[in-house]
Amino acid sequence: MGREADERAAGYGGGQADPLSGRRVEGPRITDAAVRFADQARDAGWSFEDYLAAVLEREVSARNASGAESRIKAAGFPARKTLDDFDWDAQPTQRQAVAALASGRFLTEAPISCCLTEHRSILATALGIVAARRGHRMLFVTATDEVTRLTNAHRAGRRPRELTRLRRYGLIIIDEVGYLPFEQDAANLFFQLVSSRYEHASLILTSNLPFCGWGGVFGDQAVAAAMIDQIVHHADVLTLKAPATAAR
Repeated sequence: MGREADERAAGYGGGQADPLSGRRVEGPRITDAAVRFADQARDAGWSFEDYLAAVLEREVSARNASGAESRIKAAGFPARKTLDDFDWDAQPTQRQAVAALASGRFLTEAPISCCLTEHRSILATALGIVAARRGHRMLFVTATDEVTRLTNAHRAGRRPRELTRLRRYGLIIIDEVGYLPFEQDAANLFFQLVSSRYEHASLILTSNLPFCGWGGVFGDQAVAAAMIDQIVHHADVLTLKAPATAAR
């Protein structure tokens, strides 16, 4: 790569159009990458095309990392936990199931995942971060907060609009299902939320109750049974021992 290519690179880094996409590229990050790669490209005898491809690859990687970070911050996690915080040794019978979820396949197959344990939020959070890093917009909420939001939307005549808004998330994590019982109207709204995700997009629910206890939470055995039917149809249900999600 000679002097002419150096000058072309300098111009490109300063805000010229990307010759591959035609889009204008601005900002110091790509300029820094161009400068860092220039000596390496010159010493190794790269063509300008190889040099440009390396600069753009670095820019794409940086943008993906930045986008993932933005999605993680916007999700509303109570704390940041990853699969490194998961105690794999305490769950020998669930290792394969957790590893399958960690692969991210649930994001494209759109099942519902249920984590049933006393301390289940770390695993749900870790799977949410997997989703964010794979480019999916996501939301983390408690069951109580989400039902309150749906109830307010229903009273304001905005329930369909709110459900439509929620369908834009590739993944919703609803934590603490069963922590507090719901009134019948609230239970029906929650059922509508679960139904709106059914075979459409991914949903993770966490609960400290087995399914047989959900009738008391939703105040209606029929509603609970209908909801459980939809959940288990495509669900990966993990019943974990409490130490599994305790931070090391």
